[in-house]
Amino acid sequence: MTDAELKSILTRIKRIAIVGVSANPVRPSYYVARYLQLKGYKIVPVNPGLAGQELLGEPVYANLADVPGDVDMVDVFRRSDAVPDVVDAALARWSQLDVIWLQLGVRHDAAAAFAEARGVTVVQDRCPKIEYQRLFGELRMGGFNTGVISSRL
Repeated sequence: MTDAELKSILTRIKRIAIVGVSANPVRPSYYVARYLQLKGYKIVPVNPGLAGQELLGEPVYANLADVPGDVDMVDVFRRSDAVPDVVDAALARWSQLDVIWLQLGVRHDAAAAFAEARGVTVVQDRCPKIEYQRLFGELRMGGFNTGVISSRL
């Protein structure tokens, strides 16, 4: 996937279902959800163990079938072997889903191919927080060469 494609995804999506989000603030799923929320995305936490509670000011749902309304992206914080079930649930819930994003270390080529055959863009083994920071120039503040030229500090 090219940087232009990733940037296009991060620019057009607005509402993200985060599957496997944790209430523990030191877990990556928590701080990625918090970061995306701070960047203006509407997050929808999905975790059966937290269903009915609130996380980051949003109600937590047990599964994707329970999420009201549409989402643009499903961000998956689950093991690779759980991906086919998540993809099936996402495609059953939203016929017009735009993106399925599998977090760092998460890959399932067969499930990705199935989703792509249905017209869904699939990103594997990447983090939207890291990609956002890299593509929109935020990582350069930490000394990374992002390739983004800007006068912002």
